[in-house]
Amino acid sequence: MIEYIKGELTEITPALAVIECNGVGYGVNVSLNTYSAIQGKKNVKLYIYEAIREDAYVLYGFASKQERELFLLLITVSGIGGNTARMILSALSPSELCNVISSGNEKLLKTVKGIGLKTAQRIIVELKDKIATIGVDSAMPVSTVVSSVQTEIYEEAVSALTMLGFAQAPSQKVVASILKEEPDAAVEKVIKLALKRL
Repeated sequence: MIEYIKGELTEITPALAVIECNGVGYGVNVSLNTYSAIQGKKNVKLYIYEAIREDAYVLYGFASKQERELFLLLITVSGIGGNTARMILSALSPSELCNVISSGNEKLLKTVKGIGLKTAQRIIVELKDKIATIGVDSAMPVSTVVSSVQTEIYEEAVSALTMLGFAQAPSQKVVASILKEEPDAAVEKVIKLALKRL
């Protein structure tokens, strides 16, 4: 059981981080919150969840233990797998997610791609009592604004969305329209907005 991986961040996209530890590069799936927290750092420590299936061995990494706790709670809900849980944690920060669940805000939860009304209600019903024990701090790291060329942000956002399982053509369309509306938006913001529109 891997508890965490600590090492040099050699590659990062909004959906995947590669951490080199003692000569081995670990490809770790990350949420947008974790991406924001570790972006620009040379050495990082990610708390790990290992998903071992017949056809795959997947690592999910989190910048904080609280985010991993929420991920673990989300995947206990019937119908929610690792990628859907990561999608939820990309659309909402841990503190926002806790507020959404504790206030029973199914409308906001439904805006996440792949979450219908029944699943949103199930998440709220099953996790309402459990999230109280996590104690997520509402002062989670603020997304760092990246001053980067728009085309770079466009490409990164589209590639992240396709890695999350969306078709390329609609992803390109949505990202282009978001960048028209908000030319200075950071890549995380572009992806978050795109997740709500796709």
